[in-house]
Amino acid sequence: MPITGFLGPAPAKVALAAERLERVDCGRYTREKVRYSVGENERVSAYVCIPHDLAGPAPVVFCHHQHASRFDLGKSEVVGLAGDPDQAYAAELAERGFVTIAPDAIGFEERNWSPDGKSNVSWFELSTRLVHGRTLLASCLHDVSTALDYVTSRPEADPRRIGFLGHSYGGRMALWAPAYDPRIIASVSNCGCIPFRRSYSHDTGLQAEFVLPGFAVEHDLEDVIASYDGTALLISAGATDKWSRGAEELVAASRGVELAMYDAGHVFTAAMRERAYQFLGERLADF
Repeated sequence: MPITGFLGPAPAKVALAAERLERVDCGRYTREKVRYSVGENERVSAYVCIPHDLAGPAPVVFCHHQHASRFDLGKSEVVGLAGDPDQAYAAELAERGFVTIAPDAIGFEERNWSPDGKSNVSWFELSTRLVHGRTLLASCLHDVSTALDYVTSRPEADPRRIGFLGHSYGGRMALWAPAYDPRIIASVSNCGCIPFRRSYSHDTGLQAEFVLPGFAVEHDLEDVIASYDGTALLISAGATDKWSRGAEELVAASRGVELAMYDAGHVFTAAMRERAYQFLGERLADF
């Protein structure tokens, strides 16, 4: 079975029906808040950052937010409006000339439907799909692909040059997204590369979004990476980070994958981000 076969049925594509909600001049780039449809009666908000003075269509980077059990945060953190300044990589990339898009993942920020707006709804989102033979990961990947559909419809974005960057939860998605959408030609996973075989411990466990019935019987993340259609991958890992366990063995078993190992924990420091930006810049350079 192909790797994507474990995802179950893919959500149906619908018309984007996109709208712009706000536009803010941030000095070296413009930040827009937009909304578009990912399914019937399901609309998603995202931030799009557009560098000023573009000479032509620019490379695009999907910036996936972290988890950190902060379900009240999502897209706002990666554009620097809230949370940890070290997570504002969508804004930093825009300052470097990349078009970036950062939506909320299911269950985070504006997509958190809990009464207090900050409780964990992921296991509900998973279980209600599983009983119908579907998976939460399929929905999450569909949302990534739909965000790329939207941003590449804009004249500022070059649809041939698409990258992905994420930390923690976003780092895990950075491994899966290129297997689902081959338009992603460069991806950086920071502190989120732990394979399934190393996740069966009480201090890590499995995140709801990555529960795929039967997948780990014969497969692991090496198989996900092997399914790429030419995507360049950088795994950025912390030597003392539990979510980076297995980074070296994963890279050793995967052809053409680069590893950046740091004497660090579960962080995304300036040095780690700079290496990620350099990698994306080199791989998404103009043809």
